[in-house]
Amino acid sequence: MQSRFHAAFAALPSPLQAALQPLLTDTFPAFFTPEQMQLIRTQTGLENRELTFALLPLAAACAVTPLSGFNVGALALGKSGHLWFGANMEFSGATMQQTVHAEQSAVTHAWLRGEQGLEAITVNYTPCGHCRQFMNELNSGTALRINLPGREPATLGDYLPDAFGPRDLAIEKLLLDEVDHGLPLKGDELCRAALAAANRSHAPYSQALSGVALQMADGAIFAGSYAENAAFNPSLPPLQAALILLNLAGYDVLQIQRAVLAEAPDARLIQRQATAATLQALGCDTLQTIPLR
Repeated sequence: MQSRFHAAFAALPSPLQAALQPLLTDTFPAFFTPEQMQLIRTQTGLENRELTFALLPLAAACAVTPLSGFNVGALALGKSGHLWFGANMEFSGATMQQTVHAEQSAVTHAWLRGEQGLEAITVNYTPCGHCRQFMNELNSGTALRINLPGREPATLGDYLPDAFGPRDLAIEKLLLDEVDHGLPLKGDELCRAALAAANRSHAPYSQALSGVALQMADGAIFAGSYAENAAFNPSLPPLQAALILLNLAGYDVLQIQRAVLAEAPDARLIQRQATAATLQALGCDTLQTIPLR
């Protein structure tokens, strides 16, 4: 078991500990498959909503919070039956705007792992306005269920009344919909990963596709796609998307060896400067930029 889970695991009820012990290996990928979820439910007698509440401390244990020390965990239940972990992330030496909220983390984790729709988000604190707007970009829209400890079941529509989002702008492809922008892949493995990430960007407002790929010392590669938002500010940069996967896989964000950003040099918005600055704050001075097309 990864050391970050030790304290949270020790506080879980014994039946849940017994069910999770074989699953929380050193290589635990921060999600449970439908089969694993069924096994846990059978062994504990918990239904999905109660089970996700019980698992929140494990998700929060994935948080990276050098600035606030305030850990937030989130769990996204996919229509596939997968349960995806998420946690907030902060970066010393970077601007506040570069932080990642737990709900963004869980949603992006699901998206980049291939989930095509979410049924519910469970979080240990009320979603802020930033996250409510971010989640409104999803193809589940305001029907997405929001589960909070001690609260009655609600939907995103309850937390975001009179919502403004992509449907108001006649956007047809929504976040988590399958997309392929047809970009050709070239270069070495890391460059191809960055281009593949750009290829699935959700950028319907600016058309500024971008993707980032990060390589660790052991050769592991994590790639993140740009996720744009109708309200602009809640948009998630591709670097943060890659950092979410890196962190949830149990890697240290301070151990990045190499980074590649794929974007058009004449795009209507540019990720390069912010990406380089945040990477530098994380101790990585090696950012290669490759142009699209």
